[in-house]
Amino acid sequence: MTSKPDITEMIAENIFSGRYGTGSLLPREIDLCEQYDLSRSTIRSALQTFVTLGILKKISGTGTQVRNRSDWQLLDPKVIGWMASYGKEDKRFINEMFTFRVAVEPYVSSLAALNATATNLLAIEDAFEGMITSLGREDMVWKGKSHNEYDVEFHEAIFEATNNLIWSQLSHVLRPSITLVVEESNFSANELNDSMERHRRVKEAIRLRQPDVAYMAATALLERTGQDLGMSEDYTKTRLLNIAVKE
Repeated sequence: MTSKPDITEMIAENIFSGRYGTGSLLPREIDLCEQYDLSRSTIRSALQTFVTLGILKKISGTGTQVRNRSDWQLLDPKVIGWMASYGKEDKRFINEMFTFRVAVEPYVSSLAALNATATNLLAIEDAFEGMITSLGREDMVWKGKSHNEYDVEFHEAIFEATNNLIWSQLSHVLRPSITLVVEESNFSANELNDSMERHRRVKEAIRLRQPDVAYMAATALLERTGQDLGMSEDYTKTRLLNIAVKE
């Protein structure tokens, strides 16, 4: 028996890949039913998911339309997950998510330096060890995890080390977008070594309870990421603003 398609995922792919841009009308419900051999209630339920998330709106007598990106609930885990899966060519999203990280992660790192428990420090250390060890493997995988997965875990562990419920939750929400930024970074061997050294400095500053050093180390780490993403100019502007706010 042939399984039915996941219509929610298919609609998400069409929207986030840009097939249906802002202001576009989706096919009529009856047309979607025929195209995917699904009941009208299934189609309506899928469309309602996107309406609830601010992505689509139903216009009486017209159809279902894609709303402006500013109306989307971009920090909802589903939306970020779809953007990371299907919107990899959307450079604006990558740029803006990276800009957000630049504004947030140095501060989060300084909080981690003040509040990390022994368990938190071990999680950061384990993630860093995984990053380093996986680099020495031909497939860049160690203990079933890739270098990129350890990289994401490293940043998540720092958010957790703030021991603040809001920051900890935010790391889970942002996981797909952090993963996307990590995957989009292109490193040469020298650049990878430089990146690992910058990760080590963040780890050590947190371990030594040095919040100001952790702040600057995280800023330097993101500078490396910005260069690898080709965002040097954007990053410089953001960094200046970030430092000004801190002072």
